[in-house]
Amino acid sequence: MAASEISPVKKTALNAAHRQLGGKMVEFAGWDLPTQFKGVIEEHMAVRTRAGLFDVSHMGEVEISGPDSLEFLQWITCNNAAKLQVGQIQYSALMHEAGSFVDDLLVNRLGEHEYMLCINAANVDKDMEYIQSQVRGDVNVINRSDDYVQLALQGPNALPILAEFTAADLPSLKYYRLVKDAVLGAPSIISRTGYTGEDGFEIYTAPEHAEKIWFALLERGEKGGFGLQPIGLAARDTLRLEAKMALYGNDIDDSTTVYEADLGWIVKLKKGDFIGRDVLLRQKEEGVKRILAGFEMVGRGIARHGYPLVHNGEECGRVTSGSFAPYLKKNIGLGYLPPELSPVGTEIAVLIRGMEVPAIIVETPFYKRQK
Repeated sequence: MAASEISPVKKTALNAAHRQLGGKMVEFAGWDLPTQFKGVIEEHMAVRTRAGLFDVSHMGEVEISGPDSLEFLQWITCNNAAKLQVGQIQYSALMHEAGSFVDDLLVNRLGEHEYMLCINAANVDKDMEYIQSQVRGDVNVINRSDDYVQLALQGPNALPILAEFTAADLPSLKYYRLVKDAVLGAPSIISRTGYTGEDGFEIYTAPEHAEKIWFALLERGEKGGFGLQPIGLAARDTLRLEAKMALYGNDIDDSTTVYEADLGWIVKLKKGDFIGRDVLLRQKEEGVKRILAGFEMVGRGIARHGYPLVHNGEECGRVTSGSFAPYLKKNIGLGYLPPELSPVGTEIAVLIRGMEVPAIIVETPFYKRQK
């Protein structure tokens, strides 16, 4: 590729704020983003025990609207979007014919014939091209990614921090629901989902309001005694791994089916036809040949992405995600294994620098929030 063809690294509206706060910046999915501020473990523990604030403005937002928008979503995703009420959110997958992932996403129902898909940053262009290639009926597809910044406020103290700046009834906002209301006077969408395993909220608003809201939340979170900290990509990854939340490109991609990814709960075969349904129906009936399972290291060592998984001296899979889990104080990981090796208690090993380090299959998610 010629130098003139290389795309410049993108910056969120909070790029200067991250640098002001001492964020260690890296390129991720074509964006200049903070990997950490005060340290991965400290930031991870802040989210688990107090509160953390993430800039996730790199994520993509795609608007699907029009009289046939529901029927279209039913065709391109595997979950049942017909169950969504206005103001409700659903985790789903954008489907390949092979029953695998074009992407995993959130479907937000904003109005009677209006939906917003939240997609992964690295997949925005690919997803847009794919979605538009599948359009059927009276449907409008618009990439709104540049119209939004997205801030994620996560942790036990998230609600009292955000409540100071909005008239929205946050205590009554249920999990996987959203509301349109102002935050510090800025028209916003406030949702209650998260990618950490903790309670929390996302704020979608226009880029010009980003710094005002970001610094107001941090000031209240710090001076109000809530222990709020800005959080980087590194702790975001360890938090989602403890909660066994899949990462596209590591744990799921266009070569892994939804059933193999242990996400069968988002497959609704009875809703009618959709892309990849035939493959998933066959896997449902016949079973899968591999499945994503969680393991805990018994021996010393951290399982890194790509390391071989071994059973009885034979390679049986590969690590898709692995790390030290700061809250659990254990080394954990995910990987695809034959179903017979996936039951809890099964002993396997991870090949680390030529050494077989013992590990054991454990129940997932590794971490589950106490409600």
